[in-house]
Amino acid sequence: MSVTTQDPAAPVEPAEPAAQSRLDRFFEITRRGSTVRREVLAGITTFATMAYIVVLNPLIIGTAPDKDGNLLGIAPVAGVTALVAAVMTIMMGIVGRVPFAVATGLGLNAFVAYAVASQMSWAEAMGLVVIEGLIITVLVLTGFRKAVFRAIPAELKAAIAAGIGLFIALIGFVDGGLVRAGTGVPLQLGSGSNGTLHGWPTVVFLVGLLVTGILVARKVKAGVLIGIVATTVVAVVVNAFAKPGPSLVDGKPNPDGWRLNVPTLPDPLFQTPDLHLVGNVSFGAFAHVGLVTALLLVFTLVLADFFDVMGTTVGLARQANLATEDGTDMPRLGKVLFVDGVAAVAGGAGSASSATTYVESSSGIADGGRTGLTSVVTGVLFLGALLLTPLVSLVPSEAAGPALVVVGALMIRQVKDIDFTDVGVAVPAFLTMTLMPFTYSITNGIGAGFVSWVAIRVAQGKARQIHPLMWAVAVAFVIYFGINLVKAVTGVS
Repeated sequence: MSVTTQDPAAPVEPAEPAAQSRLDRFFEITRRGSTVRREVLAGITTFATMAYIVVLNPLIIGTAPDKDGNLLGIAPVAGVTALVAAVMTIMMGIVGRVPFAVATGLGLNAFVAYAVASQMSWAEAMGLVVIEGLIITVLVLTGFRKAVFRAIPAELKAAIAAGIGLFIALIGFVDGGLVRAGTGVPLQLGSGSNGTLHGWPTVVFLVGLLVTGILVARKVKAGVLIGIVATTVVAVVVNAFAKPGPSLVDGKPNPDGWRLNVPTLPDPLFQTPDLHLVGNVSFGAFAHVGLVTALLLVFTLVLADFFDVMGTTVGLARQANLATEDGTDMPRLGKVLFVDGVAAVAGGAGSASSATTYVESSSGIADGGRTGLTSVVTGVLFLGALLLTPLVSLVPSEAAGPALVVVGALMIRQVKDIDFTDVGVAVPAFLTMTLMPFTYSITNGIGAGFVSWVAIRVAQGKARQIHPLMWAVAVAFVIYFGINLVKAVTGVS
């Protein structure tokens, strides 16, 4: 058997010759150098690293009041979050046939909760999300989104993939408690006031990082998944004896507690999902907040979603060796982007916020996932999460975080395709890579890369080398970044 933990920079090891089944032919499993077993394990790995969204999204969407003070509720949001993730990830696997999972987008959900719903009802806010998804879908059907993907220079695509590696590594460090908000500095090591490491959850994270790193380095089959499972077992044992508790106790911070999920067996294990939020959508926002405000909110959602997904797709395609040699295309790109557009519509219609391709899919790819079968497995597990929502909370972020850090280390190798001796390439690539983790936004990194690429190429007298769509996107990002700055300077509300 060939190994499943792959170097993303290396070609996939061919699978052993075998009679191809209908399943194999449909997903092109053998052709992409994989096996059914490897795809199944990769699907489980992806689910394990992103199942936290079923817990985290309700804490963001479900607890934020709309303009009238109404709440969606934690349990209903958990149900629709799992439902949208399940349906759209399965659709991505069958239609797109790539190992990309789909779920509510972090960042977008916070924007919807705190910037959109605060000005209108939740139903109206979700109506704007549906409109955003429809616009994205139309851009796909007209070929515009695919054309933009192909217009991005290869060096920027490599920078996007490397930047995503840094971004998910930061997510892993923060979720694992190794990096936290500092005292007198933006970030610091550990949970202590003086930047020290202490607390049992931190120990669990460090053990998980060591174990997962060793497994991947030794090319152990499904090393990332094994690392998550092993670390979760350690977390359950530690919690049973040390009882560090949650990070918030009676409204007071507990810096030594588990950051998100306390690793204990829930009671009950099964729970009937509450799906009454599905279809709770209104398109009255334009009359409620005014045409201009509503359009600006939709524009922000479209731009953030458009390029968040563009960056994620570029990074995952390169990691899975699905991108063409020049990095300008990938198999079934149009269908992949179409499913993602539909996912945004589905997220709004389900009141789960805009759903998008998930960067954590990289964990399953690192475990060998190369086809849509990986996504189908992940989606089926999300269907199970509808009934087992309490059990999903068994895996603490301290157990999933190490996987993201190790995968980030694999993705950063994309920098080898960037010519840093050319300043016109180095500066945009550097801004792309660093602003993703520094601003906690894939979109910000891509925007900075696009704008600086165009500006520097013009200054170098190479304006004719710039693709027309790069010009258009750069202008859109200037508007995106500058609109609030202009408002602040001019005093216009």
